[in-house]
Amino acid sequence: MAEHTVRDIMTADPVVVGPDMTVTGAAHLMVDRRIGALPVVDEGRLIGIVTEGDLIMQDVKLEFPTYLHLLDGYILYPPSTARFESELKKAVAASVRDVMTRDPITIAADASVEDAATLLVERDVSRLPVLDGGRVVGIVSKSDVVRSLVGKQE
Repeated sequence: MAEHTVRDIMTADPVVVGPDMTVTGAAHLMVDRRIGALPVVDEGRLIGIVTEGDLIMQDVKLEFPTYLHLLDGYILYPPSTARFESELKKAVAASVRDVMTRDPITIAADASVEDAATLLVERDVSRLPVLDGGRVVGIVSKSDVVRSLVGKQE
């Protein structure tokens, strides 16, 4: 029996987004499609990947204002207010370009499943965009690899 390739186990034709899509739009797309990552493509070329983890980190980056305790009262420290407002505006208006992982680790469609498993573990990532001739043709996840190992491909 021939060795399985990434093409055999990947999710073909993954949903991709452009770098100018809003973070909110990407989050909605992930929820609606029940997917955990979106390859980011610009003019047909993969430039990044945005994952659920990237969106969670975007949310965590906001720092709440600093308060000063002075004369039995609390005073909002003004420079913190300006910085908080700036951070809040950035978070709401952020584009995928601002939060994506640039130059993601990829794998060729004709690579072996073993190669995919090795990359996923060694690079500590959950998903790999799959390329064929420089074009995104799929995405392969740790779950895909595990399913292929137990022979439960869907």
